[in-house]
Amino acid sequence: MTDSDAVLAANLEFYRAFTTRDFAAMEALWARRTPVSCVHPGWPPLAGRDQVMESWHGILANPDSPRIVCYDEQVMLYGEAALVLCEEELDGGTLVAGNLFVREDGAWRLVHHQAGQLVARPRAQRQRRQPPSSRLN
Repeated sequence: MTDSDAVLAANLEFYRAFTTRDFAAMEALWARRTPVSCVHPGWPPLAGRDQVMESWHGILANPDSPRIVCYDEQVMLYGEAALVLCEEELDGGTLVAGNLFVREDGAWRLVHHQAGQLVARPRAQRQRRQPPSSRLN
């Protein structure tokens, strides 16, 4: 498996944990030694593993948390770090997200997640974009 494929697999696991509300899987995806941070839409920035995991525990435990589908993933590799840019489709609209991973103990682990509302899409992207067909996450 290439590094790019491994990062995409880790990203997919992040959205699978989110969709299935699996806190143990979500917790396992985040780095333990590297500092982590998160910016949920409309929230102040969270820094430190304890704050970030507490936020995910609350989100995943909430039965009213949105269902989410990730698509249009793009991976950028930077040696031992990788960035995944993607779109998140929710009932209330589309978010753009960035998920930053680092290689820790031989596995790609999340160190930062940030998502925000997609307000406008460039015309060229609007014309070629197809809605996601069927995805697990």
